[in-house]
Amino acid sequence: MINGEAVNHTPVWFMRQAGRSQPEYRKLKEKYSLFEITHQPELCAYVTHLPVDNYNTDAAVLYKDIMTPLQPIGVDVEIKSGIGPVIHNPIKNIHDVKKLGKIDPKRDVPYVLDTIKILTEEKLNVPLIGFTGAPFTLASYMIEGGPSKNYNFTKAMMYSDEETWFALMDHLVDMSITYTSAQVEAGAEIIQVFDSWAGALNVKDYRYYIKPAMEKLINGIKAKHDVPVILFGVGASHLAHEWNSLPIDVLGLDWRLSIKEAGDLHITRTLQGNLDPSLLLAPWDVIEERLKPILDQGMEHGQHIFNLGHGVFPEVKPETLKRITTFVHDYTKR
Repeated sequence: MINGEAVNHTPVWFMRQAGRSQPEYRKLKEKYSLFEITHQPELCAYVTHLPVDNYNTDAAVLYKDIMTPLQPIGVDVEIKSGIGPVIHNPIKNIHDVKKLGKIDPKRDVPYVLDTIKILTEEKLNVPLIGFTGAPFTLASYMIEGGPSKNYNFTKAMMYSDEETWFALMDHLVDMSITYTSAQVEAGAEIIQVFDSWAGALNVKDYRYYIKPAMEKLINGIKAKHDVPVILFGVGASHLAHEWNSLPIDVLGLDWRLSIKEAGDLHITRTLQGNLDPSLLLAPWDVIEERLKPILDQGMEHGQHIFNLGHGVFPEVKPETLKRITTFVHDYTKR
């Protein structure tokens, strides 16, 4: 699909398909933290594989967090339940950036590479998607000290201290190229870049402060390995043209911009998305009513991967995801 191959049906996978909504995972979380699971390759491979087994998805997504590569470079990050990533040594100036180290994946995150190798050796039978956080999204956590609603400190650094800002961008780009390259070498077949919070920026600021780093990141990934790259963000419909001009292969849409609207904007990439995750709690007849136009528009566009407009959340019933996968496969059967 991504490379123009004919497919029997519209492919399906879900962001955050492995994890919080699965009873098997919740049982594991009674004993292990997220980082403890990702540090155990056999266990992490099991969690990654669960959605493929349970929902019949067309891709597996490596189970880990976008914070994973930050610890090795000197970021004191903790995942707090109900909060998310908390950074205990936030970036405040150029001296903090200069203190950051470089990542050596084989030395620093061997458990990630071992998980990928286990999955590929098990003959997964579907593509394995590796991923990284985009520079802006990672920087926002590193500067704010954790999740933010308005990114005031992040934007303040952009506007008032360009030396620190662009040094941090460069450092995170280099880290992500090295990190994703190691994932591909271990067996990942696709890389998704999560620029989850880039929608907080207007087009002018994105173009000046972020886009050069994104071009360097995506070109850097592709220079090392010829793999498809997916880009996704939330609330970023106004950035669609900027993203379309990046050397990506797939543009992930949230639920605010329809597949048809993206096509009308002359978005030429393969499109991924974009059911509102909140609909997963609706009755089936409502879900089906919302699925059909997405799939119809996707088939008309010609290059479409069905997904959600953001991630699966804990209250979603696994049987709903399985039913959606089956419906998408049957409805779009060529």
